[in-house]
Amino acid sequence: MATVAVRHRVSDFDAWKIVYDEHGTNRAQHGCTGDQVLRDESDPNEVLVLTHWPSLKNAHEFADDPSLREAMDRGGIVGAPRIEFYEQAGV
Repeated sequence: MATVAVRHRVSDFDAWKIVYDEHGTNRAQHGCTGDQVLRDESDPNEVLVLTHWPSLKNAHEFADDPSLREAMDRGGIVGAPRIEFYEQAGV
């Protein structure tokens, strides 16, 4: 199992969330098994998104899909997002 953490600033959370929800179909097509959207307590336009994937391969294929960049642009992402890929530790 893999998790992708994406942290970015948005110009308007409510407008961004509409685009994020619309793009859910694309996440599902790439195998996303769940997600969480978190907002910074002191700045509600600072967003952390965690998405869960069956494998790092699925996660990278989604991240490389051109529709993701288009959705981020439409959603009003400010600056470059920070994207990190994690694999579940065998503990």
